[in-house]
Amino acid sequence: MRMFRMLAAFYRMLPSRHKKAFTKGLIKENPVLRLVLGTCPTLAVTTAAVNGLGMGAAATFVLVCSNIAISLLRKLIPDKVRLPAFIVIIAAFTTIVQMLVKAYLPAIDKALGIYLPLIVVNCIILGRAEAFASKNSVGLSALDGLGMGAGFTGALILMGGIRELLGNGTLFGFPDGGIIPPITIFVLPAGGFFVFGMLIWFTNQLVARFDKQAARGDTGEHVCAACPGASICHSAPVVDSVAVPAIEKELAVAGSKEGRDHE
Repeated sequence: MRMFRMLAAFYRMLPSRHKKAFTKGLIKENPVLRLVLGTCPTLAVTTAAVNGLGMGAAATFVLVCSNIAISLLRKLIPDKVRLPAFIVIIAAFTTIVQMLVKAYLPAIDKALGIYLPLIVVNCIILGRAEAFASKNSVGLSALDGLGMGAGFTGALILMGGIRELLGNGTLFGFPDGGIIPPITIFVLPAGGFFVFGMLIWFTNQLVARFDKQAARGDTGEHVCAACPGASICHSAPVVDSVAVPAIEKELAVAGSKEGRDHE
């Protein structure tokens, strides 16, 4: 709990630009549910929540470390060979992760299979290296990688948790007997595509709602600059039984004047 408080205090101290670099990958530009990147490992490994956690943690480590390294070397890497150089850097960190997982988490290594070394060509990591880390400072690149990795991990855990709960009746393997009667289709490819589509729809609806609230302003008021009675509404101190007739009268006058001008 103390660590979370320290992290929250550190986050509040960050400039707005750094906060945006971190938070955009969580929901608004979530690499899986909004940008639809890394779909292959997302559908393949999310038959269980723990697999999603393992894959997300590995990809986040590679993403953050590669972003930092590429940002540090961005002025030294020739423009013509930047993509091969990026892949070499990403491959180095992927090899480190693969060796650590094989040594200390053999069950996760077996569950992830070929998708663990394929982090090298993951579109999310290469895309952030090209679009962000190669053009920004080390601090911003690290926060961008951390935010994108957190968004990727969260999407995998959520999808894996739903599929495991509905398909096996368990969550992170507990309880052994299951919570609900299993629906086997959810651990099959068809169930994966269904859950994936529903999560994309839900995320799009959530982002659309956030955008609508932002358009209305922080106070939740509708944008009414185009309304002919906007000045009257803002000038009236209290909208009561006395103010409403006056507003209606002014609106009627403004409407009739606009109609004469149109004619």
